[in-house]
Amino acid sequence: MNPTENFVTQHCRIRQNSISANGELIFQTRDVHFQDFADSCYRHFELGYPKFHKMDNLSKLGLLATDILLNNMQLSKKYAPYQIGVILSNRNSSLDTDIKYYNMVKKGVASPAVFVYSLPNIVIGEICIKQGIKGESTFFISDQYNIPQQVNYVNHLLETKVLDACICGWVELIEESYEAFFYLVEKNGGAGNKKHTTQQIEELYNK
Repeated sequence: MNPTENFVTQHCRIRQNSISANGELIFQTRDVHFQDFADSCYRHFELGYPKFHKMDNLSKLGLLATDILLNNMQLSKKYAPYQIGVILSNRNSSLDTDIKYYNMVKKGVASPAVFVYSLPNIVIGEICIKQGIKGESTFFISDQYNIPQQVNYVNHLLETKVLDACICGWVELIEESYEAFFYLVEKNGGAGNKKHTTQQIEELYNK
């Protein structure tokens, strides 16, 4: 095994009322609205993180996906906090929160608690705070999930020793349409782990 090879060690997906981890369905509800779904997930997985309820919906989605992905794994104890990164992307940036804030301003109410979430990289910040991550983080905006770009960028960060591990993926939410596809890349994987390649991520994402 080439010690410089990078491997996908975990992956998960949240999409319209259901959650799968490593290809297996682990949670599903009949909740119509994302807020109800998020609350159901919070109780079911016993997150025990009160700040969750103050976040915007995009941050809630990202935080849920990260918790499912890591499955109580304390990544910052396995790796130095500055050697763990988060690289995410989506299509609509923080538009869901931007619209809510704009509508509030039109009514003469400018809420700092809403305004603070009017940047897409805030979801990364919330993930990093909860997980104790202090390494490289970037949020890309593109019309569709640009898997080749993300794979190449993350592999470069690991191969140049900027990072030892990275949480990657796509996190999109606009009104009641939402999807998160997250995966964990590590320099050395165990038996059965797939190499971190564009083909492998495309296969996982399109399942």
